[in-house]
Amino acid sequence: MRHPLLALSALFLTPVAAAAQSAAPTDNPEMARLFAEDQAVRTNITPAQMRDIPFVRKMLADDAARRIRARTLLDTGKLSTGEDYYAAAFVFQHGGKPEDYLLAHSLALAAVARGKAGASWIAAATLDRYLQMIGQKQIYGTQSRQMNGQTPTRDPYDRALVPDSLRTALGVPVLAEQDRQLAEQAPGR
Repeated sequence: MRHPLLALSALFLTPVAAAAQSAAPTDNPEMARLFAEDQAVRTNITPAQMRDIPFVRKMLADDAARRIRARTLLDTGKLSTGEDYYAAAFVFQHGGKPEDYLLAHSLALAAVARGKAGASWIAAATLDRYLQMIGQKQIYGTQSRQMNGQTPTRDPYDRALVPDSLRTALGVPVLAEQDRQLAEQAPGR
């Protein structure tokens, strides 16, 4: 053999390369469960349920417990994939403090960076919610509210800062579509 050192190196490096390839991060099943629970309580929620104080209190308590557990998973390095960060962003998006929304935004950015399809929308939504919580106008138009049967609104909303092309790039409806959606939610429709 002409290059025994090269052959010997190949023999020793092959298992290392194979091990590195097989060590790709996997989605955290506990985070997936927390996300599924978070979304399940919000699927098909009715206005009557949102007026049901015991229901709302339980939902908020369960949300808080999920955030505590998700934070532990994050702090201990148990979240690593785009799917993990995406799921955690939604859990923190249902917080109650500016810090929850800012962390949700950071998690959404990590999901985007890890290639999670669809994570750009939650990145926009978390920033809008954070801005609202600190008394600023939202900039993408992802958040709407309707108080006491009044016409729904996205205000306060800086509709001019972000162009529709950027909304489209982030998976957020353009202004005309947002207006149409609000009109459909108006009382008496």
